[in-house]
Amino acid sequence: MTFDDIFKSSFLENITSVNILDMVIALSLAFCLGVFIFMVYKKTFQGVMYSSSFGVTLIALTMISTLVILAVTSNVVLSLGMVGALSIVRFRTAIKEPLDIAFLFWAIAVGIVLAAGMIPLAVFGSVLIGIILIVFVNQKTSENPYIVVIHCTDSDSENQAVTALKSFVKKSVVKSKTVTADSIELHYEVRLKSDDTSFVNTLHNIAGIRDVVLVSYNGDYLG
Repeated sequence: MTFDDIFKSSFLENITSVNILDMVIALSLAFCLGVFIFMVYKKTFQGVMYSSSFGVTLIALTMISTLVILAVTSNVVLSLGMVGALSIVRFRTAIKEPLDIAFLFWAIAVGIVLAAGMIPLAVFGSVLIGIILIVFVNQKTSENPYIVVIHCTDSDSENQAVTALKSFVKKSVVKSKTVTADSIELHYEVRLKSDDTSFVNTLHNIAGIRDVVLVSYNGDYLG
């Protein structure tokens, strides 16, 4: 062993394992496509509360995936260590919207494909996925479900309200009914005939009806 071998640093040798130009191009494209994914997410969001931090996470996740794959492809030993390190990571954040899962996998997939050098696939695939999401998620339909909450004072007002409700909507399904000493609470899932919601005022004018609430229903009903 020579004197030079003693101070030889394998860490410094790894500096040139990844080409600087490739790294700049990959991370720059990852940022641009991450912003595109974020804009599509913002355009197609239909949840209750918009989270800007999740949109920023999509950008960061795209770049992080690219960074990790660039490192893995340049060193076989590092790839084995990376698999072991990622296997012990546990994510506890709950995904509130099912569509959010698609955006997370989209961001990760774009980062992996970019780092693998398949730039046309990443760009064309992202544009195609973005168009499909915008077209289908934002597609408006009169079949959107709603929940009607009616508070009645007695059985007579309940019967009148139910009869009137069924005449105003295309379809109605009872979701729950709560009876107390002085009131009856009804929850109906309905499909409207049109965008006209004036029937809510008509229901409220029925004798014995305390209040009527119409709520957009996204499928996550809690009885």
